[in-house]
Amino acid sequence: MDPHAGLRATDPKPDYRSDRGHIVRDFYLPALHVATRYDRAVGYFTSSSLALLGQGLDDFTERGGMMRIIASPYLEQQDVEDIEAGYALREVMERAALRDLNEAIEEPRAARGLGKLGRLVAERRVEFKLAYVSNEDRVGMYHEKIGVFRDGQDLVAFKGSANETRSGLVGNFESIEVFRSWDHRDADRALRISQDFEDLWQDRTQLLRVLPFTEVAKHVVERAARTTANRPELDDLPSDGAPMTVEKPVDVRGILTIPRDLQIRDYQKQAVHNWFAREGRGIFRMATGTGKTVTALAAAAQLSTVLQKSGRSLLTVIVVPYQHLVDQWADDVARFGITAVRAYESTNAWSRRAADLLYGLALGIASAGVVITTNKTFGEEPFQRLLSGYHGRLLFIADEAHNLGAARLRTKLPSNAQHRLGLSATPERWFDDAGTEALTDYFGDIAFEMGIGEAIRQGALCRYNYWPVLIELDEEEAELYVVVTSKIAKLMAARLGNDPLDEDSPLGALLRKRANILGHARGKLPALKRELDRRNAQSYQLVYCAEGRHPISYENGVEEPTQLDQVVSMAGVELRMPVARYTSETSRADRQDVLRRFSDGRSIRAVVSMRCLDEGVDVPAARIAYLLASSSNPRQFIQRRGRVLRRSAGKGNAEIIDFIVVPPAGASALQHETERRMLRGELARVEEFARLAENEAHTLDLLRPLRSRYGLFDT
Repeated sequence: MDPHAGLRATDPKPDYRSDRGHIVRDFYLPALHVATRYDRAVGYFTSSSLALLGQGLDDFTERGGMMRIIASPYLEQQDVEDIEAGYALREVMERAALRDLNEAIEEPRAARGLGKLGRLVAERRVEFKLAYVSNEDRVGMYHEKIGVFRDGQDLVAFKGSANETRSGLVGNFESIEVFRSWDHRDADRALRISQDFEDLWQDRTQLLRVLPFTEVAKHVVERAARTTANRPELDDLPSDGAPMTVEKPVDVRGILTIPRDLQIRDYQKQAVHNWFAREGRGIFRMATGTGKTVTALAAAAQLSTVLQKSGRSLLTVIVVPYQHLVDQWADDVARFGITAVRAYESTNAWSRRAADLLYGLALGIASAGVVITTNKTFGEEPFQRLLSGYHGRLLFIADEAHNLGAARLRTKLPSNAQHRLGLSATPERWFDDAGTEALTDYFGDIAFEMGIGEAIRQGALCRYNYWPVLIELDEEEAELYVVVTSKIAKLMAARLGNDPLDEDSPLGALLRKRANILGHARGKLPALKRELDRRNAQSYQLVYCAEGRHPISYENGVEEPTQLDQVVSMAGVELRMPVARYTSETSRADRQDVLRRFSDGRSIRAVVSMRCLDEGVDVPAARIAYLLASSSNPRQFIQRRGRVLRRSAGKGNAEIIDFIVVPPAGASALQHETERRMLRGELARVEEFARLAENEAHTLDLLRPLRSRYGLFDT
């Protein structure tokens, strides 16, 4: 079953009974395989039940599932007498529950269940509470049995006779009734059971008292995890002929750990060494595709190890530009042994987990933790408040760190971070010296640098051929370009030296408009069609389109499709190429599907995008890139080049087809200097691309007539 399918795909029955099936195999395991949360309130809960749930719990754990358990411990006669004698009730209840756990360690099957709990406890993904009846000075046992599975959209609630024990799930004759939130016949009851559990958890249920127990149980559970971690045994699922699997040893250290199967390149080791030599501060200026993420996590893992030796914990906060990069980083962090808190979208969705993590670190309950968030969430008050209240060791990692130099974010950088690491292929902010200086002041100087040229020489990136395609502006476009450039020059002259460039200012608007003139030049689409048709049978192609709309059409009130829409239609309909769009409007699930189908090289031959593939998205299979969007901002064209140079199995040289805008052949003398400046901007990009290309001589020959016409041999 697909773990992303959700609870509906498990098709739970309205009830399960021992004489009509197997509660564990038919209900629990399928639900655990797809659920993201499991809440259980029972009279008795034992770790042997976790061993019984076996692979289903492993799947639940691997996906970052959260578990909340409310149970009532077994009170022996001495416990009852102590309560009647006036002993503190809480101490007696905790003692009884701990006694159950300690005894479980001696029973191999139950000990394996505790071993599974060890990972969940270490990662703060399971919580225990104890429940008891408190009425008129009398203490009674809590015997209700309810449970709720959630998958983020739907829930399945159940209640019945089964305790969360091995005998309750297998040995006894049991039955449960199931209620599904998507079935109108069940919805009210499903939601009511869910609310009953929440009321229990928050100690809001009359006649009952509920006590926290996670921290008390933690040391026993971790001891059991250590006992079983190096003693893998066979899971004994119910005797239904199902195959048995060997449990993997549990890493109980709870810190970032470099995976044994991960090859850290020599230059990545050098980057980490340099960062430590600067006392854990600095910027990695590394070309796109050279493994900035792995290098940063290797540095964090080394720091965690150093701190652990002296008994100190570490919180790592990673800030990235977009939500899909949070998910991408979280997958990499999981490979290093920790399930990260993903902080984006609704504050309610992450704030409690993040706060619990910071609390656990502060008390020494947890050794390490990772929180990953977006630039947007990072800058907002809830996240800022969370960070400012943390006083332990903090490592702050900024992916695409140049973004945090923006005026609205650079004042929010956490001053309480003892260790700081910025990652960017181009840390300098374009037209913003103050923002660039703020980044250097905060993170420190460049600790390690690897450009594309060195990365290609070392084999970290693949070689490439560069094919510039010259596109002439038409007369109307050239005239508008001159007008806009004149206005820009006047505003630039009036601009104070280091004033940050506000994208919403008149100058920012004019710069965007001029870029749109070049990006939407009408001659580009026919030229692109010829280039695509030439490579129609090839897979792994990316097309970068210009944003917005053609300025002339927009000003004249002419409604026309966006360049991206036109390219998708041209490639998909006219050229019959399997294509897909990848934009900010594409949902996360659809983005993942597009990249998966693109990478298989069959179902999608080309992906058409704008800026969404600029920062961080990993598409190593890409081999051909068409650059329709023209930009003199080096960050953009360097990132786009790096995106297609990532190494991949079976990949030889990459190809970059760049559409270079030039003045019309009959340009007037009045416009000549403006056109020279336009060409200088375009040629700066061309020369940067050509300098490292395998076919540099071809590019220089192509540009020689233009240089001659405009006297640009000194450029």
